[in-house]
This record gives sequence, structure tokens and C-alpha cells, in this order.
Amino acid sequence: MSTCRICRGPVYQFFDFGQQPISDAFRKPEDTSEEFFFHMAIGVCQQCTMVQLMSEVPREKMFHEEYAYHSSTSARMQEHFAGTALRLLETECRDVADPLVVELGCNDGIMLRTVAERGVRHLGVDPSANVAEVAASKGVRVRVAFFEESVAKEIRASEGPAQVIYAANTVCHIPYLDSIFRGVDALLSPTGVFVFEDPYLGDIVERASFDQIYDEHFYLFSATSVQAAARQFGFDLVDVERLPTHGGEIRYTIGRPEHRRPTERVAELIAEERERGIDTLATLEQWGTEVKRNCGDLVTLLRKLKDEGATVYAYGATAKSATVTNYAGIGPDLVAGVFDSTPGKQHRLTPGAHLPVRPLEEFTTPYPDYLLLFAWNHAEEIIKREQAFREQGGKWILYVPDVHLL
Repeated sequence: MSTCRICRGPVYQFFDFGQQPISDAFRKPEDTSEEFFFHMAIGVCQQCTMVQLMSEVPREKMFHEEYAYHSSTSARMQEHFAGTALRLLETECRDVADPLVVELGCNDGIMLRTVAERGVRHLGVDPSANVAEVAASKGVRVRVAFFEESVAKEIRASEGPAQVIYAANTVCHIPYLDSIFRGVDALLSPTGVFVFEDPYLGDIVERASFDQIYDEHFYLFSATSVQAAARQFGFDLVDVERLPTHGGEIRYTIGRPEHRRPTERVAELIAEERERGIDTLATLEQWGTEVKRNCGDLVTLLRKLKDEGATVYAYGATAKSATVTNYAGIGPDLVAGVFDSTPGKQHRLTPGAHLPVRPLEEFTTPYPDYLLLFAWNHAEEIIKREQAFREQGGKWILYVPDVHLL
């Protein structure tokens, strides 16, 4: 048992993934230095229902000048974030004089680029200098830093209050959520909103998508746990929206209760979570049983294909694939390598499992017999793009919500 980072209640462990590496630490083949591993177990708070990792990885080991993930590599995500930016400008900034939009974890500027193009004041805050440099090259104003209370106060002093503070796939990364909320309190205007979208616990439970849990994802949010956290810091959860991105997410809108009233969607989703029992220890332990079965089925299939002499590669050197390969014990003996479009990952080895990462340009005939799709959350976009692979007899291997072939 541990103590909740949010409410100090008791946290009970429900699954143990064993030793895991930094999920975006792609190593050069000649690098023989000792690789960092940490013990990754996950638990649920019995008081506020927040699902969280049992131990914290130092943030400097995950987010730095060589951070490998670039949001703009997906056409689908470019469309998503452009639409998000336009919507926020229309609904939250239209009637505000000279509004300021601040994004936490702006990455390569995929969302703020649209804000900048509309001439709206903005600022991205991201600790990874390499992706921040890309954002700046697109006309986005960026501050290289970890967002926390002290940084928020400095921004308020120089820029004034923010009408919108936005984050995508970022807030769940941050163990020190208390400092985030205090920073939001310091920076946000009285009528402003804090909007963030992250993987949804309900979808992770329903689909057994265990690879959504890795070093960067310290929290797995539900509407119930986000409401409890917001209220602890003087805010309230005022809206929720289901999103199809990344295998199922929720967009949470946080506001000051004296200026914002919750929509009916909030009460409806919390009631649904209560009925499903998604955050109960019994449900989460049953989820763990399904995860073990899926991993066993995947390894059994890969060994069978190896014995039959089939060639098997993977597609998408994602951060979450580190959980799959290291927990299930999938190495180069079962999967020959991974095709990926990110230059910073190519010609390197995946964390822990050391699968060679090959440029996507090398994914040509002769195609492998099978492709293990690590980037399953972009399955529709990828499979459509790689039609030639299937036309020549190739088959995709997926493991969410169970192991199956396409």
C-alpha cells in the first residue's frame, strides 16, 4: 500500500509490470552504457479513486532535449488539433479582449500553430528543447520549462492572465498535480478554463489496453477522479467530452465554480463510471487477469509464426510498445525490427527489448509476412496507407482488445 499523490488516501496495487525502461529512450546500437529501468506497478486510491503508478520516474529522464515523440507525424492528429484550436478560439476567446492561450506540453506546436496563424496571443510551455525548437520554427512562441506554480506566476507577471490553459496527453504525465493546479489558479483568468485531454480509464479497462500504462503516464484519469482532484484545489469539473483519439480519451474542462456550472454530461459520465465500477479494486484486478491472458496469447502466436518460418516485424516504435515488449518478453528473436517514420528513433534500438528501428522508407517489397501493430491507436490511418502490404498477402497482428489478425 502507498499514499495517494492527490488526496493522501491509501493506494492499493492491482498490477505489477515488473522492470520497465524509459519508454522513449531509444539507444544507439553501439551504446553499451547501463540502461535505466524502474519498477512499474500501478494502484488505485481507495479515497479519491485516482489510478496512479506506485513509483515516480525523475522527470528529467523522460523529458529532455532528445525527446523522441513528435505529434505532427500523424495526419489525423494534425486535423484533430487544428479543429481543437479553432473550437477553443470560437467558444472561449471570441468575446474576450486580447485573449491569451497557454498550452502545457506544446510539443512541436501542432495545436498552437493554428492559434498563432489567427493572430491570437499564445505561449507554449514544454521542457523538451528539441520539440520546442520545431514549434518555434512554425511561428509558435515557446518557453522551455516544466510548467509548475513558480513558472505560472512568472508567465502571469509578464503576459497577464490566460483565458485558456490547454494540454493534450500531458497532464497525466505529471505526478506533482498539486503544483499544476496551483499554477493554473495563479495564471487563469476568473472566467477562463483549463482544458486537458488524456487517455480514459474507462476505455483502458474496457479494451484491456494495458500499453497505455508506461513511465510517462503517471495517472489514468476518470471523470470521478478528475472531479475530486479539481475540487481539492478550488476548481470544479464543468464539462467532459469523449474523444476517439489514442484509443479513447476524455477532454476535461475545469473552471472556477463561481463562474462555471457543470454540464449534464459530467453527472452522466460519473454515474456511468459508478455503475460500471471501473475504478474498483475488483474490476481492476480482473482487468489484470485479462492483460496476462492477452500477453500470453501474443507470445504464443509470435512463437508459432517463428516456428513456421514467417517473417515478423512491428510497425510504429511507440512509447507504449515498451510496456508490451518488456512485460511480455518480446525481443528480436520474435520480432525482427520496427518500422517507424520518426527520424530520432530510426537506426536505434527500442528501450529494453532492443528491437532495431528501421526507416519507414525501407518498408517496401519484399514485405514481411506479418506486422505487429504497436501504433494500434492509429490503425485506421495506417492500414489505409499501407494497403499494398495486405494486397501482397501481409497480415496485421493486433493485441487490443485481444490478439487477432487482420
